Amino acid sequence: MNWISNYVRPRINSIFSRREVHENLWTKCDACGTMLFHRDLADNLHVCSNCGHHMGIVPRKRFKALFDGGLFTDVPVPEPVTDPLQFRDQKRYPDRMKAAQKSTGEKEAMLVARGEIGRLPIVAAAQDFTFMGGSMGMYVGNAIIAAAEVAVKERRPLVLFSAAGGARMQEGILSLMQMPRTTVAVQMLREAGLPYIVVLTHPTTGGVTASYAMLGDVQIAEPGSLICFAGPRVIEQTIREKLPEGFQRAEYLLEHGMLDRVTDRRQMRDELIVLLRLMMDMPPAVWGELPPPESISDADLDAEDEASDDAAQASQAATAGKATAKGNGKTDAKASAKSARGNKSGSAAKSG
Repeated sequence: MNWISNYVRPRINSIFSRREVHENLWTKCDACGTMLFHRDLADNLHVCSNCGHHMGIVPRKRFKALFDGGLFTDVPVPEPVTDPLQFRDQKRYPDRMKAAQKSTGEKEAMLVARGEIGRLPIVAAAQDFTFMGGSMGMYVGNAIIAAAEVAVKERRPLVLFSAAGGARMQEGILSLMQMPRTTVAVQMLREAGLPYIVVLTHPTTGGVTASYAMLGDVQIAEPGSLICFAGPRVIEQTIREKLPEGFQRAEYLLEHGMLDRVTDRRQMRDELIVLLRLMMDMPPAVWGELPPPESISDADLDAEDEASDDAAQASQAATAGKATAKGNGKTDAKASAKSARGNKSGSAAKSG
């Protein structure tokens, strides 16, 4: 009985039971409702293949698609004082930080990295909206200053991807102080004559929009991104009027002169390469390159030389053999003709 219940029954159940498909294998597009397979969505840089809706993407995945070969190194950021105001609402501020770090796997809301894009060394910084809404606190201010310092020291342009709900309320006035600090960091780049390009992603709001996110030499936005200081709902409740369609979206801001470009995420890397090389006074990028020749070792060269020598000797031997065979054939023919003439002479003398 134990054998049946312990082995036979589980075996039958494993064969005929229905396999469950995990829900995280599919993602529903918020715009059109299309179900997208997770691998296809990742290959498409989290852009809906049906309607082109741009979904959120974390900084590490963005950097992997941005840098050459997906290779980059993190830039260290000085850590600020933890919970300087001893803030507590429904949870203690340190508890919220630990929960965000556990869910995202990142230390804070901004990641700074250095690498190459189109063989041009750059420094890039990106905010993570999944980390407490990408809110700007003291760490984010330190991250932007660290990125600017590395860019100035190594003569690299800075590319920043913004995504934030504004300043972090748990740090109060200290978070608002990051607005002038980051403005000074941007001024460092301008004094050094280095490009500063901002890519605004969905959403970019609050004090982030009012500081470093709108100070770029070139302002680019992803399609459909919400870019504002106060949100549309707050404005509607304040003025008690209905706002126009698409108000504060990237396309609306482009039409009204607040942006330079609205670029699809899948073409963002190529556009950044063109802009950065142009702003750094460099020649145009080479888009197609031949693969490097395969390296040949000395042993392979010796083997090829021996093989060629053997082939040459074999060819010479074959040529000599043909010549010998041809000479032997001529000698045999002459001997046969001579013997035939002798036989004819003997026959004529015998008949006479």
